[in-house]
Amino acid sequence: TSSKRTLRTLFRPTALPSAVISETSPSQKKLLAYHRGKEQQEIINQLLIDRALEVCYITMEETDERVAAPPTTELHSTVRKPLKILSFQADYLFLKKCVQSNPMTPIQQQWLRSMLAMVPQSLMEGRERELLTEGLLKEVVRDYETSMQRCVLRRALIKPDIKELDELEEEAPLSSLPLGLDFSSMWHDSYVKAKNRITSTLCILHPTMKTLLDFGYTAFFNFLVVDFSGSRLKGSVDCKSFKTDVSLSCSKAEDEIMSTWYQRVFGLFTQSEALDGVKLDQLESFCNCVAVLMSNQLKELLQRTTEVFVKLFDPEDRSRLPLFKMDLTLDESRMEFYPSLQDLEEAILFVVDCVGQTFQNVETVRAWLTGDTATLDTELPAHIAQWAKSTLKKSIRDNLEGPKEHFQGYVESYGWLVDGTAEERINRFVAEQHTFDEYT
Repeated sequence: TSSKRTLRTLFRPTALPSAVISETSPSQKKLLAYHRGKEQQEIINQLLIDRALEVCYITMEETDERVAAPPTTELHSTVRKPLKILSFQADYLFLKKCVQSNPMTPIQQQWLRSMLAMVPQSLMEGRERELLTEGLLKEVVRDYETSMQRCVLRRALIKPDIKELDELEEEAPLSSLPLGLDFSSMWHDSYVKAKNRITSTLCILHPTMKTLLDFGYTAFFNFLVVDFSGSRLKGSVDCKSFKTDVSLSCSKAEDEIMSTWYQRVFGLFTQSEALDGVKLDQLESFCNCVAVLMSNQLKELLQRTTEVFVKLFDPEDRSRLPLFKMDLTLDESRMEFYPSLQDLEEAILFVVDCVGQTFQNVETVRAWLTGDTATLDTELPAHIAQWAKSTLKKSIRDNLEGPKEHFQGYVESYGWLVDGTAEERINRFVAEQHTFDEYT
């Protein structure tokens, strides 16, 4: 009865102090906010259902057709489908926002330092390079955070299969794992196997090749087929002597290289240690590798000599231009240079051809071992010869502008003395009658 005293009436309900009630933890706040959002979402869904019902009833009343109104349950089922989609969208977007608001693990500074350590120091010098580096690091951090956030989202939520939701989220798909790479097994065994195979088949890794490189570096480091360093100090030279000196220098250089570097190379292959580890079926490949290495060294020597000669005619530095002796000759009927300007150009271009024809009969190691007559491919590359000749022709044309003007001045001033004009005037004067003073 109401007058009966019970434990519920004897004790008042317990209540925490107001200070404790007002202070809630962040987790509680987030949970309360989540429940409040769910309640608000249910209210919105109910309002949408009611509004949709009103629209349906009004539309049915305005139509002229006499159609019985569908039952409330059928109308609810018809409207609930799009509303259910809207509800899924709202729930997914709300949960997505909650996941994205969670703090992400920042990128480790050690990773960034490792990235910078792989960049050459020369590319990081200067104020502009520092700003560029900072911008690139910020981009790396931003991409890392974006990728982490999207990966966490993909793992935490399953995106509903709703077309309208795809239109709201315009995000590029996450990058897939590299295809064709299998990380399920240990790679060390396959790495060692591949390394051993490369070492046994790649002939350039043989110790003999390193010795050949050392021989070439010692012989060709400070050597040129033709020494042009004192060409201007010799004074003016005629074209014939110039061509003779170049031919003798090329022949002398070839003899010197064949007696030093070439002899050391073949002296190396007289030793049995030079072919250690080379199988019989690999001998041909090994000899081909030796031939290519020797060819490259000789080609580099010819190319370097050609480039040094072309630099003598540098238009920005004429202090090293070679001097050529040319005579201005007076024939019975004309004036001209000797040798001609065309002969001068041919003498200069002769250097490129003469250097390119040096070391063209060097025997290969395989020919020496087997008694064959094969020679090394030591021809000067065609594009180098073409570049050298075109550059020299332009330089010769520019440097001959002065002599041409000098020659034209002689022709204009004294050409009438040798072209018959003076003789014709004298004969005409003698044939005429003049006074003694005029003859004088």
